[in-house]
Amino acid sequence: MKTSEKKNSVYSSVECILNNYLTVNNHRKTPERFAILKAVYSINGHFTLDELGEKLVADHKFPVSRATLYNTLNLFMELRLVIRHRFQGTTKYEACYANSKHCHQICTVCGKVTEVKAPEITLAIDNLHLKRFRKDGYSLYIYGICSTCQAALTRKSKRIKEHDNNNNIENKQ
Repeated sequence: MKTSEKKNSVYSSVECILNNYLTVNNHRKTPERFAILKAVYSINGHFTLDELGEKLVADHKFPVSRATLYNTLNLFMELRLVIRHRFQGTTKYEACYANSKHCHQICTVCGKVTEVKAPEITLAIDNLHLKRFRKDGYSLYIYGICSTCQAALTRKSKRIKEHDNNNNIENKQ
């Protein structure tokens, strides 16, 4: 199955879930809810509330209030179509219907978040038997320092050492 076909299939499934929920619970089927769902599932990766609002305006010419975005994302979280992450003091969201098992590496210096493929972890969690609990998915956070920040810290450390060495030489003379 091609990526675009898979994406369309996932979107059709989540649209059906939302539609069924709204019908069964006698809620209105507003164009805002479906536009937000489409925007969420067209974003690859994590997004903030503001980024979602900007995408709706840019791609769909469909501005919605911040309150509507917030309330709709809460509904999507209840339906398990979206997951909320709290990364380094920032709240980000992510479509999760077809992506319920994954790991994130988070740089504690710059805050960059990257998804990591970890089949060993997936296998270990799949084989994990928990009492009186059904696993539906997981999200693992691995904190550390990315290579870019590590290189910058190393350069800074070298500059400080060179500066200290130069001061020691000047003081001895």
